[in-house]
Amino acid sequence: MAKKKKKGGGKPFDFSAARPPAATRGAKTDSRLSSAVFALSVHDTRELPPPRQPEVAFAGRSNAGKSSAINALAGRKRLAFASKTPGRTQLINFFSVGDAAYLVDLPGYGYAGVPLPIRQHWETLVGEYVGSRESLAGVIVVMDARHPLTPLDRYLLEWLSPAGRRVHVLLTKSDKLSKQAAQSTLAKTRRELASVHPGATIQLFSSPEGDGIPEATALIWRWVEADRKKTKSPG
Repeated sequence: MAKKKKKGGGKPFDFSAARPPAATRGAKTDSRLSSAVFALSVHDTRELPPPRQPEVAFAGRSNAGKSSAINALAGRKRLAFASKTPGRTQLINFFSVGDAAYLVDLPGYGYAGVPLPIRQHWETLVGEYVGSRESLAGVIVVMDARHPLTPLDRYLLEWLSPAGRRVHVLLTKSDKLSKQAAQSTLAKTRRELASVHPGATIQLFSSPEGDGIPEATALIWRWVEADRKKTKSPG
């Protein structure tokens, strides 16, 4: 029997007959984000769309599985694209979820070998967006479960604190760990996270297995609904 090749290149699902894509495994899916479609990309905060709908942004290291997580949550194969050169794609990508919300893919922060002007652009672009965007409902921080809370992850979390943003951490690639190791990592990272960014929440997540999709989707919609009620309230 031929050995099954390991999928790569940032693809979120294994489409083999032996294991159907996460989007078809009913118990692990949540279709509320399935209407997401690409809306626009911006290279400058002056190009941002009018802040009419709640926005949930995704941030993470370039190789942490951020694009795969967005694809898995939307139940799509290639909604978000991973750059072939980590840290080089410096655009904010907006995906419209009907008239309800935007999913926002922030540029990955993979700084190794990335020229200083690109790092500076990342800080300016993402910093201005995270710090002042009135329609930003919260930030999903994507971390590799095998290497959580790297110095760059901590830097981002400390950077988000002054803005008072809601933060939820996805420990992606949890399928690469045993169940015991995954739970141990979750508990340890939760304790450390409490000191780095008090109030942040955290969960395990696996794009190819579909694990954690309902929990993450439910949280996103809680954020969206909370912001929609806030904007509708008087005063």
